Amino acid sequence: MVIIGAINPAFWGLDNLFGLLKSNVITGIMALGVLLVMISGGIDVSFPAFAVAAMYLVVRWMADTGYSGVVLPFFVATLIGLVLGAFNAFFIRTFRMIPLIVTLGTASVVRGLLLGLVGTSVVNINRFPPQLIAFGSQDVVDVVHADGTRFGLSAMILVYGAIALLIHLVLRHTMMGRSLYAYGGAPEAASRVGFDTRATVFFAYCTAGALAGFAGLLHSSMIWLANPRDFVGFELDVIAAVVLGGASIFGGRGSVVGTLLGVFLLVMIKNSLILMHVATTWQQVVVGVIIVSSTALTAWRDRKRLA
Repeated sequence: MVIIGAINPAFWGLDNLFGLLKSNVITGIMALGVLLVMISGGIDVSFPAFAVAAMYLVVRWMADTGYSGVVLPFFVATLIGLVLGAFNAFFIRTFRMIPLIVTLGTASVVRGLLLGLVGTSVVNINRFPPQLIAFGSQDVVDVVHADGTRFGLSAMILVYGAIALLIHLVLRHTMMGRSLYAYGGAPEAASRVGFDTRATVFFAYCTAGALAGFAGLLHSSMIWLANPRDFVGFELDVIAAVVLGGASIFGGRGSVVGTLLGVFLLVMIKNSLILMHVATTWQQVVVGVIIVSSTALTAWRDRKRLA
C-alpha cells in the first residue's frame, strides 16, 4: 500500500479507500464459503454460476411481479444457492466423485439452464426493483467534497463483517467447525473418531452455495443491474484470495482472518493496477501469477510441516 500510494497519491483518497473496501464485500462473502470447502479438503468452482442464477431468478421475479420487499428476496436467493450447493454435496459424498469435476459440471448445467430457459436479457436500472437499489445504496459514512460531489462508505461492509464473524465463530467454537478441519486433514480418521462426515460435506457445500446466492443478489443491488452472464471467471479471483489468505489446497487448514486479508490484498492489487492504468488483460496475468505462487508456497509450507 505504501509503495502504491507513493507511485499514485490518489490511492490514499477517501473515495478510493471507501471504494476499495466496498469492492471487498462480494468477493469476500463468496470467499468465506469457498474457505469452508477448502478446509474440508474440497474445491468449488460452481459458486459464481449459483450466484448469478439466484440473483437473476430473484430479480426477474421481483421485476415481473412488482414485489416490494427486501428480506424475502434475499432469503429466496440464499435458499436457491443452498439447494444447488446440496446437489454438489450429494454427488461428491454419495458417488465419491472428484469435487472439481462435480462443481465444473453443476456450474455448466446451471448456467446453461438459466440462459436457455429463463432468458438472456439484462434487467437494467429502468426495470430494476427500487427497494433493492435503496438497500444496496445505503452508506454508514457520507462525505461531501468541496466541489459538492458526494461519496460514502457502503453499509454492506457491515453485512460482510457480520457474516465473517459468524463463520469465524462456527469454525472456532462449534463441533461442525472442528469436523471441517478434521475431515480436511484426514477423512478416515475423522470418521473413526465419531464425526458425521456426511453432514460435514453437506454443511461445507451448502453454506458455500447459500453465501454465493446471497452475495449474488447483494452484488446486483449494489450495481443496480442483473446480468445473467455475470461472474464469468470470478472463481479465479475468489480462490486466489482464499489461498493467498493461507488456506491449504490439501485441506485442514485456513482461517477467516487470513481469508479477509487475502481478499483485501487481491482487491487492493487489482484496484492499484487500475489506478496505474494497467490493461485488464494484464490484470488477469497478475491474478494468475498470484494463484500459482501462493498455491506453490502453501504446498511447500504444508509439505515442510508434515516432513
